[in-house]
Order: sequence, then C-alpha cells, then structure tokens
Amino acid sequence: MLTFFPSRDESTVAVKFTGTATREDAEKIERYVSDYFGEKREFNIFAVMDDVDGTTLMGLAYGMKFDAKRWSQFRKFAVVTELKWLEAVTELGKFLPGLEAKHFAKGEEESAWAWIKE
Repeated sequence: MLTFFPSRDESTVAVKFTGTATREDAEKIERYVSDYFGEKREFNIFAVMDDVDGTTLMGLAYGMKFDAKRWSQFRKFAVVTELKWLEAVTELGKFLPGLEAKHFAKGEEESAWAWIKE
C-alpha cells in the first residue's frame, strides 16, 4: 500500500510503502506526477519502505507506463529502509538512464533529504 506524506522539497514526491505495491499504487503516483509536475518538470521520489512484500517501488516504477518524456523527468530515487534486499534492488535503479538511486538506513532520513535536494 502506498501513502503520500508531506515532502520537504517541492520537486520530490514523498511516499511510504507497506505490504505489496499494487497497480492502484502505480496509478496514484502517475496521477500525482502528472498533476504536480506536468510533462516537463523534473521530480524525485523519496520512499520509506517497511514490511514490503512482492513488488518494490523500483518494480512499481518499471510497471508505470511512463513514456520516454516522463523518464527524462525522473531524477533521483531515495529509499529509506532496513530491508537489506531492498538495498540491492535500489542499486539496480542506477542502470536506468538519467536516474540516481541511493539507499539509506532507518535513522538516516536527514541525510536522504540532504542528498535528494543536492
């Protein structure tokens, strides 16, 4: 399940994931990005992940039907979690063109926000 929370940066979507990411979650993010960033403005994702099953945010991002223009908007992806397997998955994000992805442990939220705002 995906929930939005207040972002500390106007260019960043702040989300929390628990359980399994769904198609509805992907649609929620797509609507949010479309409404707030339009077709050209760059954006980041700050994701806090707890007790995640199945699909991760990276899997969700792959599943979203972002066209080439949308992918060119996606800049940084910060993942805050204690789940070690998500740390490895976050590293896969580095292989997407133009995307920077970085893992942060619980308690490193301030560092994650500082990195995403750079």
